[in-house]
Amino acid sequence: QLTLVESGGGSVQFGGSLRLSCTASGPKFTSYLMGWFRQAPGQDNEGIAVISNHGEHRQYADSVEGRFTIARDNDKQTIYLEMNSLKPDDTAVYYCAAKKWVGRPPWLLGTVSLSQYDSWGQGTQVTVSS
Repeated sequence: QLTLVESGGGSVQFGGSLRLSCTASGPKFTSYLMGWFRQAPGQDNEGIAVISNHGEHRQYADSVEGRFTIARDNDKQTIYLEMNSLKPDDTAVYYCAAKKWVGRPPWLLGTVSLSQYDSWGQGTQVTVSS
C-alpha cells in the first residue's frame, strides 16, 4: 500500500494558479491509478481528476475541465494537479488517492468515492479569494 503526501496548497486570488504535488512512497507505484479529490466545508468529497497507471488516460470533472491538468511522473512517484483560472468555488482541502488497477479505467468520477481508494493523503488546503 502506498503512503501519499500532498503539498503545494495555499492562498491565491481569483484567476490565479497553483500546482499541487503528491509524492508516494511504497512499492509498485505503476500498479496504481491516481486521483485528486477535494472537500469543501460542509460538503462531500468530490473526485475531480483521475490518471491511469502510465498517464495515457485522464478524466476530469465538469467543474474543473479545461482549467485543471493532472499529470504523473512515475520515476519520481509523484502526481501533479496544475490548477489555473481558480475561482472561490475551488476553495477546499485537496487529497490525492491511489487505487490498484490494471488496464484502462472506466469512468470513476462521481461513481467511486475517496474511501473506495486504497490509500489517500492528509490533504492540502487551497483557498481562493475573490
